[in-house]
Amino acid sequence: MQSHPIKHDNIRSAVLELTVWLLNNKRLYPLVAVGHRIVQGGPDHRAPEIITEKLLKTLQELIYLAPNHLPDEIRTIKIFQTAFPAIRQVACFDTFFHQDMPTCAKYYPLPEVYKKQGLIRYGFHGLSYEYIITKLAEKDHAWLKKKIIIAHLGNGASITAVKNGISIDTTMGLSPVGGLIMGSRSGDLDPSVPLYLLKQEHLTLDELDDLLSKKSGLLAIAGTGDMQTLLRHREDDTKAQEAITLFCYQVKKNIGALAAAMGGLDLLVFTGGIGENCPLIREYSCNDLEFLGIAIDQQLNQANHGRISTPASKVKVQVLATDEEAMIAQHTYPFIKNQ
Repeated sequence: MQSHPIKHDNIRSAVLELTVWLLNNKRLYPLVAVGHRIVQGGPDHRAPEIITEKLLKTLQELIYLAPNHLPDEIRTIKIFQTAFPAIRQVACFDTFFHQDMPTCAKYYPLPEVYKKQGLIRYGFHGLSYEYIITKLAEKDHAWLKKKIIIAHLGNGASITAVKNGISIDTTMGLSPVGGLIMGSRSGDLDPSVPLYLLKQEHLTLDELDDLLSKKSGLLAIAGTGDMQTLLRHREDDTKAQEAITLFCYQVKKNIGALAAAMGGLDLLVFTGGIGENCPLIREYSCNDLEFLGIAIDQQLNQANHGRISTPASKVKVQVLATDEEAMIAQHTYPFIKNQ
């Protein structure tokens, strides 16, 4: 397939160009279905499903759960529906992989009425985690009986504990803003922090959302959320080193916490843009974790793929490329194969 780069200031114009290109090239690339990554479907929509007007209405009502993602995702679906009205559109929810998390990991200590409104810990990056587990099982089915931590580290970052093939806990909660520090997202904060910003700084709700989602994280510390840029300037920019140190500290801390939640650890996987391509981040994140049985081989770590732990490491550590698009295609196929 030929390359056709798209660069736009907003998702809507990019999607419009893509659909026009697909229509103009439909003989070369005939579409039979469109799979959409949907960040959030609330408590009642986790498994992949055909997109209907009823589902779109539900997603519209759930925007309060993911205001930085769902509006663009809904717009994208509608553009494809207009361009390809006869083709099935399938929703693949990023929360699906985490649907069986135990109660102790899923619910917030809030009054029951809020749980009924959907204020629970959903977890995200599920398509990535599902792909990683699928690839591990293809190589050795025994991994489905092991204790695994997967660190999906990118501009958006989260870590998940998988025990016996099931997600038992993850760092993100109600939305993709929580958990680890990220490129421009704050990650977890003391609840008093947003209350202070609302009461004392008199931020509006939209301003607070913009601050926590788009102006915090690595960007707030060092002026950029791009990890490769931070790594290039870490030796002559103390803010860059500070941002890197905090990021790796939080990764390390959460690896330890999730290993404790599972009662041990057999495999640690790094994936995502940062996880797959930044040896130094992997090294810093694993420093001082010998007590867990983690030992990194410095030479193997530079390769950015495969096993990076020493032969003596009790915990296997490896780098594995994720492919969320392949997972979306896999979930979409059953809806079209019998057409």
